[in-house]
Amino acid sequence: MHEGDEDHIHLDDGTFAYTGERIELTSVGIDIGSSTSHLIFSGLVLERQGKRLSSRYAVTERKILFRSPVIFTPFAPSGQLDAPVLGRFIAEAYGASGRTPDDVDGGAVIATGEAALRENARAVAELFSEESGKFVCATAGPNLESLLAAHGSGAVELSLGIEDPILNVDIGGGTTKFAICRRGEVHETAAVHLGARLLAWDKDSRVVRLEDAGRRLAQSAGVGVPELGARIAGSLLDGLANAMGRIVLDIIAGTLHEGEAGLWITPVLRSRGPFSRIVFSGGVAEYIYGREKQEFGDLGPRLAAAVRRGAEGVGLQLLEPREAIRATCIGASQYTVQLSGDTIYLSHPDHLPLRNVPVAAIGNVSEPSAEHVASAVRQALVRLDLGDDGDNRFALAVQWRHGADYQSLRALCAGIIEALPGARHGRPLLLVVDADVAGLIGALLQQEFKVDGSLVCIDQVQLREFDYIDVGRKLPAQDVVPVVVKSLVFH
Repeated sequence: MHEGDEDHIHLDDGTFAYTGERIELTSVGIDIGSSTSHLIFSGLVLERQGKRLSSRYAVTERKILFRSPVIFTPFAPSGQLDAPVLGRFIAEAYGASGRTPDDVDGGAVIATGEAALRENARAVAELFSEESGKFVCATAGPNLESLLAAHGSGAVELSLGIEDPILNVDIGGGTTKFAICRRGEVHETAAVHLGARLLAWDKDSRVVRLEDAGRRLAQSAGVGVPELGARIAGSLLDGLANAMGRIVLDIIAGTLHEGEAGLWITPVLRSRGPFSRIVFSGGVAEYIYGREKQEFGDLGPRLAAAVRRGAEGVGLQLLEPREAIRATCIGASQYTVQLSGDTIYLSHPDHLPLRNVPVAAIGNVSEPSAEHVASAVRQALVRLDLGDDGDNRFALAVQWRHGADYQSLRALCAGIIEALPGARHGRPLLLVVDADVAGLIGALLQQEFKVDGSLVCIDQVQLREFDYIDVGRKLPAQDVVPVVVKSLVFH
């Protein structure tokens, strides 16, 4: 991290250094997907947005420094991700960029789609982040992947200046993700089992890959079910691609047939179409927008042609994505803040430090009622594919505008416990609020709501979606804890 003469934070021994007003970082984004993988080196400039030490930093400049080639994600015969091959690819990309790991200040490793479901996905992600918390590691489920795609493609930013919603449709190798973007925010996400590499063949047109979802789609389309090792006819490929394209367009139009409901990986979109403004991303989008001509032994070109024909036939407005196959994060920003400490609450100080904790942000609690808070918490967890169990550690971030009013704070606590009942049965709870009330909230949760697990409540830190935090040990001379905030950055 390049911060003038400032030192790095050390979460374990309690030392802490003030971060300057301007930070320059070299970051890397590593995307391990169902079908393809790649990485991007970026240069980031962050500037403090306020005078307080707890003020948030914003990325004011971002520049792509190097793009690796896009490779097919390697899988071992066992079906697991092939970590040695991925490791060599990453090392070669570093070499081609003229950089070493010491030149990189931080970054993000994200496994998505089928890659995120493989048994060793987390181990593979951590393979690239052994350097003491410099990297954010995430295995993204379908909802988080939809969020990442909508931000990475630029659809979220495009929606800022448009009254009607924009639907981001990310068509990848194994899944298609949908994200409804309104006024600079993603309001809803969903995904279906539909992608270009559900069926793949070699140079002799012999089937080398057939996923269960591809078999079901072929059956429902009535085009015949291909068999592994058999030669495949062009007419079957055209029929299957056309059927898949129709499903995508039916979802956009809000007319998907009930018989195809089994395709959904997530709950169906609550906001039914028709949507008129569409951004396509993912590997298939490279063909939809004419950016790619080469074929790779899969349904990509045919599926893209079917979607493009159908979209033009019904007059959809296709908006250009900023990125298509690379519609993911380009790295992660990182900065250090010091909490005001006057009101922090630590039930088990010895449980610190915590590293790389994802943030589930519920935003501004406009209505301090238990029902409203519980609903907001559940929605935040669904968006990030998280749940109330011990395997999913996260920080719940709250914007609070209701002061220290007892009834309002009690309603907030009641809503949190309603959504996260595991906190009453030993589940750790990390709460971050931007107002000066963390001590009161911690006391209420432990004394009135009988939270018996590890409870950390800190305040005066502004967090948002796609943030990850490290929380250090309490400083010996002050009643404060240092916090490092890492944020995924999009192009």
